Amino acid sequence: MDHRIEVPEPDDAASVGRMQLRAWLQTYPNEVAGIDEAWIREHRGVAVTAEGIAQWRRFIERAVQQPDLLFCRVVRSGAEVVGVLCGRRDEMVTLGPMYLVNEAQGQGIGGRLMDEFLPWADGASTHLWVTDYNAKAIRFYERYGFRTTGERELWRDKLPNVRMVRESLLSDKVL
Repeated sequence: MDHRIEVPEPDDAASVGRMQLRAWLQTYPNEVAGIDEAWIREHRGVAVTAEGIAQWRRFIERAVQQPDLLFCRVVRSGAEVVGVLCGRRDEMVTLGPMYLVNEAQGQGIGGRLMDEFLPWADGASTHLWVTDYNAKAIRFYERYGFRTTGERELWRDKLPNVRMVRESLLSDKVL
C-alpha cells in the first residue's frame, strides 16, 4: 500500500484522534503494568470525543500558522490516517506524539517521518518520552541518536515512561 506523508488539515482532526486511540490500543496493553483496553479507553478515549478532536484541530491550525514552532505530519494510506508525528520548539525541541498503527510499521515510514522532522529540528537538542516496555520504539529512536537519560515518569500513575534525548547535532542542520 502506498503511504503519503502530508501536512494535516484541520479537518483531519477526527481521523488523527481515531488513529491515536487505535495505536494506543495496539501498543500499550500490558498485564504486568495493569494497562488494559478499559484503562486505555478511560485515559486516551478522549482522543475520539468532541473535546479531543477540538484539541487536535487547534494544534493542527497552530502548526499551520506557526511552522517554525510546531511540526505536524500525518501518514495516509488511501484516505485513512495511519500515523502522525508532531513536535514543538521551546527551550528544547520536543518530539511527540509519534504513532503508527501496526499495519504501517516495518515499511520505512517512521524513518521517512524522521527525515522530515530532524531537519525541522535544525540540529537542536531534542527530547521525548517513550513507554519503557515499548522496546521497538526505543530501538527506533536509538537509531536516530536518542539515548535514555534515566529520568522516569508514571503517566496517570500507571504508564511507565522513560525520557530520551538527542543532543544537538550540527550534521542535521539544513544548509
